[in-house]
Amino acid sequence: MSNDQDNLETKLSDAKAGAGGMLSKGKHISAGNQTTAVEVAKTGSIKDVVLWLLAAAVLIGATLVNQYLPGYWQPANDVWVRIGIIVALIVFALVCLALTHQGRAFKILLKDAAVELRRVTWPGKDETFQYTWQVIVMIAIVGFLVWLLDNFFNWFVGIFIG
Repeated sequence: MSNDQDNLETKLSDAKAGAGGMLSKGKHISAGNQTTAVEVAKTGSIKDVVLWLLAAAVLIGATLVNQYLPGYWQPANDVWVRIGIIVALIVFALVCLALTHQGRAFKILLKDAAVELRRVTWPGKDETFQYTWQVIVMIAIVGFLVWLLDNFFNWFVGIFIG
């Protein structure tokens, strides 16, 4: 028992050391304190407001391209030109949003999620097979109980309706 506990403690300390090394390499460390995604997202500036408004206007424009642009610009009569313009406008809006504080916070969140995914212990083939069968059996049992309740209520309501 103590050998297993020692192994777990060793693995935990190794994981903490590895996580500390990964976090110290990131650009979101400032003055020794880790800046979280929430703290970055809460900060704002005029630049953020302008970029959000620009992105919203561009996305609204992307929705209107298909209907209105062919009437004003002859090459837009080709469907592929319109698709290209719409994709370019969406990409431009995403770039604008990525340049905001909230966009940087989202990037930090994705990096932190990648670190957490490396820590996940995935089940083996045997565990997956065992859990899959357990789920299938439970679904069958619950399905049977729901079927019984459905039949009971149909019978019960049939008594009153006639």
